[in-house]
Amino acid sequence: MVSKVKFLLVFLLSIQGFLAQQKDDLLLIVDGDSIRTSEFLRVYNKNLDLVKDESQKNIDSYLKLFKEYQLKLKEAKRLKLDEDPKYQREFLNYKKQLTKNYLSENKVTDALIKEAYDRNSYDVNASHVLVRLDETVKDTAQAYNKISALRARVLKEGFDKLRSDVHDGTTIFVEDLGYFSAFKMVYDFETAAYNTPVGEISQPFRTQFGYHVVKVNDKRPSRGTVTAAHIMIALDQKDSLLIPEERINEIYKKLNQGENFEALAKQFSDDKSSAKNGGKLSPFKSGQLSSTIFEDEAFGLANDGEVSKPFKTKYGWHIVKRISLEPIKSFDDLKPSLEAKVKRDSRSKLINEAMVDELKGRYNITYNKDAKSYFEKLINDDFFSRSWRLPESFNKDEVLFTINEKDYLYDQFGSHLMAAQRAYANRKLAVTEIVEKEYNAFFEAVILKYREANLELENEEFANILKEYRDGLLLFDLMEKEIWNKASKDTLGLESFYEQNKLKYKWNRRLDFTMASSADENIAKKALKLFKRGKSQGEIEASLNTKEKQNIIFTSGIYDADDNRLPANLELIEGVSGVHRHNQAFHVVKINNILLPGTKTLKEAKGMVINDYQSQIESNWIQSLYERFTIEVNEEVLQRIKAQINN
Repeated sequence: MVSKVKFLLVFLLSIQGFLAQQKDDLLLIVDGDSIRTSEFLRVYNKNLDLVKDESQKNIDSYLKLFKEYQLKLKEAKRLKLDEDPKYQREFLNYKKQLTKNYLSENKVTDALIKEAYDRNSYDVNASHVLVRLDETVKDTAQAYNKISALRARVLKEGFDKLRSDVHDGTTIFVEDLGYFSAFKMVYDFETAAYNTPVGEISQPFRTQFGYHVVKVNDKRPSRGTVTAAHIMIALDQKDSLLIPEERINEIYKKLNQGENFEALAKQFSDDKSSAKNGGKLSPFKSGQLSSTIFEDEAFGLANDGEVSKPFKTKYGWHIVKRISLEPIKSFDDLKPSLEAKVKRDSRSKLINEAMVDELKGRYNITYNKDAKSYFEKLINDDFFSRSWRLPESFNKDEVLFTINEKDYLYDQFGSHLMAAQRAYANRKLAVTEIVEKEYNAFFEAVILKYREANLELENEEFANILKEYRDGLLLFDLMEKEIWNKASKDTLGLESFYEQNKLKYKWNRRLDFTMASSADENIAKKALKLFKRGKSQGEIEASLNTKEKQNIIFTSGIYDADDNRLPANLELIEGVSGVHRHNQAFHVVKINNILLPGTKTLKEAKGMVINDYQSQIESNWIQSLYERFTIEVNEEVLQRIKAQINN
């Protein structure tokens, strides 16, 4: 099954592009719908930048793909997949997220990005006390008083004493948070932590979780980005005789004996993605990996080339080697990624507030100056008991304010007040305060909604991206329904396809073997002699290894004959091989059995069979779409496009 996220990502990357400056002639008519050259060239030009296969840059070849894409969209709409509630919800969720990227105020955004960079340059070590409080609760006096009292106790008794007395993990939390930097905590908490001096405790402040005080224990410069290599022995082993902790300690002994880290990683590490590169990992910084234990070990190495002792994570046992350490990147280098984070973070609320102010200046807005006083007269004591209703004489059709000739009426604000009264239950606030607050909240919601509703008309780039996502999402649902699900669920069809094509699905030659490995050729020769005398793995290990020195390590199992663990020049004969030099070490291989090439069963080849079966189904299906829908190509325009591109 294809991942929806992956499908849409590839789709968007291949579609987003610029509008080519060409005469916008009619190029295609697909079952009555016109498609102009601008749409075709926008897609073609972007793909031209992405593909390396010259055949994909051929206009005729690409036009074929484009026509099939249009046919699929036609079929999706014929099947009314665009009316499916699930599809509509997912599209609207994406539109909402995308809209946030276009509803921003640049000055505020830039200031938040710079602040985030400055904070990202330091790690803060902090502890906090939290009195849990739902963010919808308005009467906060009790919680505030409680956090104030707990702050006084922290100052007097310290965090450890307070933790043992009051922490319950439900309503009151007293926790050490360790080190963190920008974007690791909610923005209000992050701000309090960065603004509190080391050794001091903040005044109470509120986040969406409740009331906090934070004590800053330390601030340190960012640890930067480390490039490291590791050897990992997984906890889950297919070699049932291998004990991970024993194996990692054996490897560590060999490192201390002067053997090459990269060679040992290639030979023994279970992290195959890094083992082929001598264990080297992609660079990472604090908080980027899912294991803080691994990060601390890597950053804890003082010098390039230094190697850690074996340590355990939830993934397995590791030895890590520091390759290099780079300080935090410059502001210009990090700005694009920081901007994306700022717009996803709670900081976006500040950006929205600034955007409202900017929209007030952009749009033509007129206000009814009598509106607020009118509503102030309507609100009575019933409002505070959630029983308030709009009177029968309510002027519901009166205009509250107008944005670019679109009127918003008293009736809409009245409904807003009706819904808002539940937040004021048993709270005797001034009516003027209530109307002012709710009027501002209503206006801000309306003007942002207006901007959102009109964004496709105001911003061409937004309109193009939104259309592309809309079509991509629709195409995914269509392919899932017509191709992917059919291929995976059609058991009889899959079996029939396999029987017709099973000669394509073959095993390579495989070996069932036991291999002894040593950095010392003499030790390997001794292992060879013991193998030939019929000694078992355990007997050989007992003979050649000591408590102080790991001279030999065994590997066993069933692997492809060309597996990187095996010497390249190994003669494939059952029995004991000679001594082979491979991966900067010496190996003796006992081949227990040679499994000859053969046809895989359907179960063994199922993934490949399903993929090939999908391709066959799709090919037949696309042919049926050509027969169902009509496509007309304006050949004159097509030839003009070809001439322009070829020139």
